[in-house]
Amino acid sequence: MAYETSETQPTPAAHAPASAPVSHRLRWNKVPEVTLYFWVIKVLCTTVGETAADMLNEKLGLGLTGVSLLMSVLLAAALVWQFRTTAYRAGVYWLAVALISVVGTLVSDNLTDNLGVPLELSTTVFALLLAVVFVVWYRRERTLSIHSIDSLGRESFYWLAVLFTFALGTAAGDLVAERMSLGYWVSALLFALAIAAVAVVHFALGLDAVWSFWIAYVLTRPLGASVGDYLSQPTADGGLGLGTVVTSVLFLAVILGLVVFLTVTRKDVTDSAAGDASERGAVIQRAG
Repeated sequence: MAYETSETQPTPAAHAPASAPVSHRLRWNKVPEVTLYFWVIKVLCTTVGETAADMLNEKLGLGLTGVSLLMSVLLAAALVWQFRTTAYRAGVYWLAVALISVVGTLVSDNLTDNLGVPLELSTTVFALLLAVVFVVWYRRERTLSIHSIDSLGRESFYWLAVLFTFALGTAAGDLVAERMSLGYWVSALLFALAIAAVAVVHFALGLDAVWSFWIAYVLTRPLGASVGDYLSQPTADGGLGLGTVVTSVLFLAVILGLVVFLTVTRKDVTDSAAGDASERGAVIQRAG
């Protein structure tokens, strides 16, 4: 699942008239290449989404609704920053993912804890909403590939889909945990095996790369949540008892280290973006 079908806009012909309209597409993709780094940080972010939501709810004393409003405001600010960039920036992108993981968790928790919505219903609703986003996205753009998030419309669909994957993953993960009562580490193993199965079907049987990516993306949410709960919850409840503060800080530190590494090395920048950056550097050097 490291690569997806890339769909890019054709380069305008050199003889095009000066009055030709300028394409609304950006020259650079706004999301990272799907590498091992991507999946590691994604799982870490989902773990933080689970433990940080619990931590904030416990420590701030704002209640679930108050914490949800606060984190939604922070997420909105991060997304504005992300949309204002003209290319993928590791720090900005992963900040938005970390915050959206918290908000997605809180959305599901609010429905369950505050409104009493059954997990079966919330899981179904989130799955339908995600399906609607994919249908509309594809009908408008003719692709769901994350290798072509290069316009305002595509980026809007992308982040809306990401939000619903986190909410769906939270609700589905809680539903499985409650119905099957497997415990945290067994649940984590179950979801890890499900992701491995998707990879096998993709590489061995040719499951479409785009669908393989999005299925795995949904499954990483309950995987990360199970890991977070196992580390943070008391030993009496089947966890290791590290607490939400220690677990959240530990995972955030690892995420920060990886993001700094990727910012410096640019190992997760898509080929087109890296090529354009090299081209600009060469032009500047020649000009100098």
